[in-house]
Amino acid sequence: MALHRTCDGVRRRDFLKVGALGGTALSLSNYLQLEAAGAVSGAKAKSAIFINLPGGPTHLDTFDMKPDSPSEYRGEFNPIPTNVPGIQICEHMPKIAQVMDKFTILRGVSHTLAAHELGSQYVNCGNRPIPSLEFPGYGSVVTKELPGREDLPQFVAVPNSAQKPGYLGVRYAALNTGSTPTVGKPFSVRGVSLQGGLTVSEVERRSNLLKDLDTAFAGFEKDNQLLDGLDRFGEQAHSMITSKASREAFDVSRESPAFAAPFGDTSFGQSCLLATRLVESGVRFVTLSYGGWDTHNDNWGRLKEKLLPPFDTGFAALLNGLQEKGLLESTAIYVTGEFGRTPKINTTRGGRDHYARAMFMLMAGGSVKPGQVVGASDDKGLGPLNEGYKPDDVAASFFHNLGIDHHKEYHTGTGRPVMIVRDGNIIPELFA
Repeated sequence: MALHRTCDGVRRRDFLKVGALGGTALSLSNYLQLEAAGAVSGAKAKSAIFINLPGGPTHLDTFDMKPDSPSEYRGEFNPIPTNVPGIQICEHMPKIAQVMDKFTILRGVSHTLAAHELGSQYVNCGNRPIPSLEFPGYGSVVTKELPGREDLPQFVAVPNSAQKPGYLGVRYAALNTGSTPTVGKPFSVRGVSLQGGLTVSEVERRSNLLKDLDTAFAGFEKDNQLLDGLDRFGEQAHSMITSKASREAFDVSRESPAFAAPFGDTSFGQSCLLATRLVESGVRFVTLSYGGWDTHNDNWGRLKEKLLPPFDTGFAALLNGLQEKGLLESTAIYVTGEFGRTPKINTTRGGRDHYARAMFMLMAGGSVKPGQVVGASDDKGLGPLNEGYKPDDVAASFFHNLGIDHHKEYHTGTGRPVMIVRDGNIIPELFA
């Protein structure tokens, strides 16, 4: 089990042990409930893939390099040209450089929450965190606004997600796969594959028994958000177990070797392969989590040897794969960490520290105009060159790309009206 722990103690699980479907109950229903327990206390794009880079990737050593800045800012890497004239990125992302014409770089994104947990909450929902309310993440909003097939999970997190359903309730929580795919092996999500000798007919029999019991409690469940959510998990569990389409959607071994090869054999690359398959099957929202970017120490060694090569291979293959399947125009893609890292190098540790005043984000798919850079940071990467953008603005633009009005009001359990994005404006240059 590989873990990433950021400097403030927040653990990032890249792999979670996957359990088997039990022989005594619909355990997927229980599993989904447990996974959501934390949540309890004109557009072309019709689905979305959100890539979270927890830890806070450095902007100056990836997509916003400053080769002419003083040595105490510049870093050890050199820029290389992309397939879009005039745009350069880090030399250790040569594959991404060749697909620059398929995505857009946002530079000069800025906020003030340079702590992992708060920054993560912010960029995973587009609303600045407040103590009195937990905002729903992108996946919860998208699956509420764009409901899909009943026999497929509509919000899948590989292997897990920082996005919570917030005041929308547990019925809009993610299905966490708990693990990432492995090359050459069918990918099994707890409960989606029938294991331990359990058959579809046995599942159907148990489901009928549960329906009989549920009738007795129908009055009590009415208007109870928690029980409504748990009941939804039960329905989702039954639909997925008995649906051949759902089981096959997670099976990356069904992809042709020629299509799968460019994704590589890393967990991130295979997760990108799974994301293309899930979206093709009809899953509405997929989040991928690829951690380890908290590079206070050995920033350039870790980027060069561990972090950038899998990201380079996986993200480039994701864009190419979606285009090959004819899905790039119908899939909104959003890549972000919780903040950037200090432009001035921490020379005692050979790294960069937390820095929220300047960061990069990537967007692609749908109506996003690819092959461009939107926004800019100053000559040292200290902050936006001009006004810059907030995560709220990017959130508004992301929802716009999916045909969702970010000004739309929801109501909390107490009747409080809340807009989807409280303080953000669409970035017109993204769609010019």
